[in-house]
Amino acid sequence: MIFSFLANKLNSQKKSLRERIKNDPYHRFNSLEEISIATELGVKIEIDKASVDDLLRLPGISIHQARSLVELINSGVEILSVEDMSAALKIPLQRLKPLEKILAFSYYDPESALIPQRININFATLEELKGISPISDLMAKEIVEHRLTKGNFKDLADLQKKLKINGKLASEIMHYLYF
Repeated sequence: MIFSFLANKLNSQKKSLRERIKNDPYHRFNSLEEISIATELGVKIEIDKASVDDLLRLPGISIHQARSLVELINSGVEILSVEDMSAALKIPLQRLKPLEKILAFSYYDPESALIPQRININFATLEELKGISPISDLMAKEIVEHRLTKGNFKDLADLQKKLKINGKLASEIMHYLYF
């Protein structure tokens, strides 16, 4: 009787956890059991496209490590395997191996016209900014001048506010920039 009660309670808790993972795309995994459930549900974290928030879903990944990995990827470092991720983050491979089933590693040809090259707006030259088709020559100059006189941009919303960029243009340029 007690065994049946405990089994039902555990099954109920697992169903509840499964529903939370299924319904919350930002659920932070706390255990390998949660990773297994997420994998069963088809959840994958594509490392080359992951944001800091995506990486923070992984148990044992700190904010510093997540930011570092995103910055490395944005600067052109290719992370093609869990071994690459281990080396980049200076985390023992044994700690990352159990997470491998939820991680996806893809290669994107940097010369492909289908994938815009992203540049760090806070370090881009005037010529690099002019090379981004949605950015006019005037806007490129405004970006550089603002950077030199008032400092770096924090994010897309900060850029949009400071340069009074409309939503349509912000939507177009966000695929070419990172901060």
